Amino acid sequence: MKPLVLLGTGNGLGRVREMLLAREPELNIVRPDDADAQQAEVALCWNPVPGSLGMYPHLRLIHSIAAGADQIFKDPSRNPQIPVCRIVDPDHRLGMVEYVLWGVLHYHRGFDQVLRNQAWVFWDRPAQRPAKQTKVGVMGLGELGRAVASQLAALDFDTRGWARRAQQIEGVTTFQAGEIKAFLSGLDILVCLLPLTTETVGILGEETFAQMATGSVVINCGRGEHLNREDLLAALDNGQLRSALLDVFEQEPLPVTDPFWRHPQICVTPHIASSASYEVIAGQILENLARLESGAPLANEVNPEQGY
Repeated sequence: MKPLVLLGTGNGLGRVREMLLAREPELNIVRPDDADAQQAEVALCWNPVPGSLGMYPHLRLIHSIAAGADQIFKDPSRNPQIPVCRIVDPDHRLGMVEYVLWGVLHYHRGFDQVLRNQAWVFWDRPAQRPAKQTKVGVMGLGELGRAVASQLAALDFDTRGWARRAQQIEGVTTFQAGEIKAFLSGLDILVCLLPLTTETVGILGEETFAQMATGSVVINCGRGEHLNREDLLAALDNGQLRSALLDVFEQEPLPVTDPFWRHPQICVTPHIASSASYEVIAGQILENLARLESGAPLANEVNPEQGY
């Protein structure tokens, strides 16, 4: 096979390269400035620079090293005939459940208030209320969203779920595309686990926040582009929202000058909600390389219209 080229930023690509070479030392994995990069047949990507995919005329496969592939589809130079695959880790679900449960409990039990009180050396006990009195909504009921909603329901939270198509989840009241206002009505905590599509860009904005309970919370584990930044800041300032827990951003790493870092009602985490292990990433890439060579159907190929 001709070279595999690494396209994008961050340490993840380097770690994936190390894992792939540890398992298949004969692989020729190059970077864009290497002499034979133009011969690459496979691009391994994490947030590739727009315009970069069109620079490799021999590509047969574009492979994200993560669960998301939306950055790949943003590249206007991408040849739409080249298949795009992503990583699907069965343990990814558990990590996301843990993160969202932490976030929901943090606000349900008032730990955000406790931490602020500590800074002021102020002893005050937030009122404790049963989980069933907290309305939690999960936007996006794919594999991760279904798992999160099920666990919240198991803890007796008043749990709702919203997706494009009708779904059934035990203990969860579900809504579909045209029922978003009913889904949002009176929510105390909104969790976004949507894929990024043209329909979901900016969905976390003024219109959405206005339907929720006054003093509610937003948790975004989807994509940074789901959030309208100005609308979030306005909702926090006017009291419609109490707080926001943000794990994903349009630009990552989040610039040090970004006001989100220092906003007293925003909790920033560095895209850690859940991620696949490098062993799983390498294994799935190697499997697809073998499938590509044999002409077999690729695993985890992304539907460009759905984004997943």
